[in-house]
Amino acid sequence: MLISVPATSANLGPGFDTLGLAVDLRNEIVIKPSKFLSLSTHGEGAENPKIKKNSLFLSIFNENYKRLSGKTDNFRFEFTNRIPISRGLGSSSAVIVAALSGAYTMAGVKYNKREILNQALRYEHHPDNITPAVMGGFNVACVEGDRVYSKKRRMPDYLRAVVVVPNRTISTARSRTVLPKMYKKEETVYSLSRAAYMTALFMSESWDLLRIASKDKLHQARRMKMMPELFDVQKLALKQGALMSTLSGSGSTFFNLAYEKDADKIAQSLRDRFPHFRVFVLALDNNGAIAR
Repeated sequence: MLISVPATSANLGPGFDTLGLAVDLRNEIVIKPSKFLSLSTHGEGAENPKIKKNSLFLSIFNENYKRLSGKTDNFRFEFTNRIPISRGLGSSSAVIVAALSGAYTMAGVKYNKREILNQALRYEHHPDNITPAVMGGFNVACVEGDRVYSKKRRMPDYLRAVVVVPNRTISTARSRTVLPKMYKKEETVYSLSRAAYMTALFMSESWDLLRIASKDKLHQARRMKMMPELFDVQKLALKQGALMSTLSGSGSTFFNLAYEKDADKIAQSLRDRFPHFRVFVLALDNNGAIAR
């Protein structure tokens, strides 16, 4: 059994804990019945002892496999990690979604993606990454009680994500400490209006107005100050023709949306200016989590 889950970029500027989309950079896990538990890890984090243990995945998988099947069987798990870890590309959401999808599949329980998404909310309490990880595409999501309510828009083939991955992290927990406990009404209205406008632009494919809609006053600049060169990443990407340029989740990755014809030029400019950062040109993903 192969489980595949895409990377995701959340917030997209003003859509704090609400907006997100999936990009075609996938973690894959092969699961096989076994006489005893065994693991192998390749790719991102393969040399990190904590990552190699895959504790989060195993905890969620085992808990849900037992809940669904009533059994505690052993399996071999073969992890291929392509999503950079702790860089704001939804690596933990990918683990959660993969573990749940794997548990349902190996237990032989039929499920739909909405069930996986609602179960994922038990482990990650905001829906901006888990929703596109499950559903693919662009998503606007909110939480009511213990359920995620979301709407998806498929992304067109003529757009690309130019993703800039710095050589150091900004932890989500630490990045939340720089956010104020209270916001001015003007700041809230500024970002709320742009999050609503951005959703309308994605739904209507009005890409050339995203530069206005992707501005934010709630979290982005405050987090970027923890790694000031990110302001230069954003400035250069927009100068080179990016449709929008936003901090991916809590960082440190920067997400840039561009027309396919402009993507390589933008990427090369960023590589030249920031040689110690990794730069990916990626298609956008519309499939979300896949089990086969």
